[in-house]
Amino acid sequence: MTTQILKVKGMHCASCASVITKKLSALPYIHSVSVNYGNEKAKIEYDDSQTSLDLMNQEVAKLGYTLVGEISKDQGGHDHTVTKEAVLNELKNKTEFMLPVTLIVFVLMMWDILARTTVWVPNLPIPMVLFNTLSMVLATIALFWVGKPYLLGVVRFLKFRVANMDTLIGIGTLVAYIYSITITLLPSIGTFLRVPEYTYFDVTIVVIGFITFGKYLEARSKLRTGAAIEKLLGLQAKTAVIIRGGKEIEIALNEVVHGDKVIIKPGNKIPVDGCIIEGNSFVDESMVTGEPIPTEKKVGDNVVSGTINTNGSFIFEATKIGSETLLAQIIKMVEEAQGSKAPIEALVDKISAVFVPIVLVIAFASFTIWLSVGTQFIGFSQALSLGILSFVSVLVIACPCALGLATPTAIIVGVGKGAKEGILIKDAAILEKLHKVNTVVVDKTGTITKGKPTLVNIQNLSDKDDSELVSIIASLEKKSEHPIAHAIVSYAQEKNISLAETSGFLGIPGKGLRGTIKGVEYFVGNTLLMSGLNLRFDITKLDELTSQGKTPVILATEKKVLGFVMVADEIKPESKQAVADLHNLGIKVIMLTGDDEKAAKYIASLVGIDDIVAHVLPQDKLEKIKEMQTQGRVVAMAGDGVNDAPALAQADVGIAMGTGTDVAIESAGITLLGGDISKLVKAIKLSKITMRGIKQNLFWAFIYNIVGIPLAAGVFYPIFGWLLNPIFAGFAMSMSSVSVVTNSLRIKTKKL
Repeated sequence: MTTQILKVKGMHCASCASVITKKLSALPYIHSVSVNYGNEKAKIEYDDSQTSLDLMNQEVAKLGYTLVGEISKDQGGHDHTVTKEAVLNELKNKTEFMLPVTLIVFVLMMWDILARTTVWVPNLPIPMVLFNTLSMVLATIALFWVGKPYLLGVVRFLKFRVANMDTLIGIGTLVAYIYSITITLLPSIGTFLRVPEYTYFDVTIVVIGFITFGKYLEARSKLRTGAAIEKLLGLQAKTAVIIRGGKEIEIALNEVVHGDKVIIKPGNKIPVDGCIIEGNSFVDESMVTGEPIPTEKKVGDNVVSGTINTNGSFIFEATKIGSETLLAQIIKMVEEAQGSKAPIEALVDKISAVFVPIVLVIAFASFTIWLSVGTQFIGFSQALSLGILSFVSVLVIACPCALGLATPTAIIVGVGKGAKEGILIKDAAILEKLHKVNTVVVDKTGTITKGKPTLVNIQNLSDKDDSELVSIIASLEKKSEHPIAHAIVSYAQEKNISLAETSGFLGIPGKGLRGTIKGVEYFVGNTLLMSGLNLRFDITKLDELTSQGKTPVILATEKKVLGFVMVADEIKPESKQAVADLHNLGIKVIMLTGDDEKAAKYIASLVGIDDIVAHVLPQDKLEKIKEMQTQGRVVAMAGDGVNDAPALAQADVGIAMGTGTDVAIESAGITLLGGDISKLVKAIKLSKITMRGIKQNLFWAFIYNIVGIPLAAGVFYPIFGWLLNPIFAGFAMSMSSVSVVTNSLRIKTKKL
């Protein structure tokens, strides 16, 4: 048995995934199929001794799709991105042509309909012959250039009985076009059949125009979906400097073997996982831990690939290479989490599978009944005329303009409103999921807190004032490369505290430093340094602050402790209110963090978080999300680091803080600009408003069909003499579109 992940080319609507799944699942020797429209991949489990990729391709090729085996990341990822960009550029060109034309024609169409049905609206200021001719040219371009995918949808439906959204759009626009071109170019046929001279070129243009615009917006969002993996791959070092045969040599990453001695210099990216055997430094491990303060590394400590050495040099022994490294595992987890999401089949796509055949059956049935039964009562000529009229009216009133606009217009307005609020939403599927969320999982660093160390407390135990105390510490720390030192110096600069000249500066490994200012020797460091100097002081307050996750920096002379400052990652001012607002929406808030449990509990108590899980690695976060989902919870995950990327991808909705890494942002479905977590509450409210708008739109889109199709088919003609003329069929279709667009615009007025 073989399980293979394949790229799928040719998918351009949500129901494509369902079509491919059904087709492949029906083939012998294929045990399971999962097609993901979001990342355009199919995960297929099959018996490779009985079937092959070529045989599968022979089947899906009939439907317009191609399965492509995964190749190397560098080649495969690049080629696939180029293909997506080409598709996007093609859609952009079509949209730039169609959108202005669509808007103008839509206005003229409504004007003409109102002029025909009311006395207070004047006729179009251009001759109808000129308008029809111009509309015919534009409709021809729209249908056979821009609308080519929809026509292919009709062809596939006729050949293989597979219907999707393209089929629905294609049949409606094609029938409207053929009917219109016939009575325009062959008016004698219209006269003979006694059908009205009203054309539906405008219907063809408007439907194709708006649908193409919606597809362009969708394609633009989807192009960025795969960028998360590209960003993760970009974290990998390309080469490694190792010692072989007593010499330093630089080799390609894939040439590193277990046991190689790897040299790391300041600023270097660590190429593989390993254990330090010589030297020491501080390594920025925010990619793994999410914590902003680089970690001190010495002999015996482990380092992981993708992390960055800040200062100092060391040599480590390679223990994990290639797919074994932590970064490779993170990449794999993101890919699997993205691929495991079932494709969301929009309501329209589900209905279209049966709607198209039903409409066609009704249209042909009405035509047949008019000819067979009607001829006996009103004669063949009139029966034929009314039969064609009914056939066209049924298809025109069933034209999917409103159906196609129902979701895109609400999404366009909703996403636009979100952007104004600093909420960037990737696609409609994210909004659909977000309104069902009942659990929000947050990372601590960069989500609840600001994500960078700052000086937060000053405890003065001397007769000096606070500014002088900070000045002495900052003057000494200015010589240090430690990130905590930078936080203290930055604080002094922000408060305009002047720094003094220092001399005799000396770093004390693992403890702190010493230096002389104005003839006085000072010591700055941790409690180990104070113990080494045999200095005693009341540490009650220090222990209390340390238990809150704050890091102490103590200042002393040789004789006594002068005081200490605490450095910590501060809570964002909006965090507490945001958590309270989430509770008001009935949503549980859970913190997952790689930080210390005491510090996490303290932060959670300050902002009102329901539950915490501390000391978690990236894979632990992913498992926790899965665990919640198996309990039936709909989970949104908010984070800002690469370490959050797998969990962001696994969550029902991934939410990236805009201050975080590009990888976290690309892995997420929603980005909150500025890292403001209070916008998460607004995003959830926006999703509820937008989804309500979509459901209302679908109601209006279908109500005209439900009422109009029986009327168009002639059901009421024998009793009341009612028969829906295509003019009114077009008017009803247009009114459904107006209802949908107007209802979507109402989203703009809603307060979040």
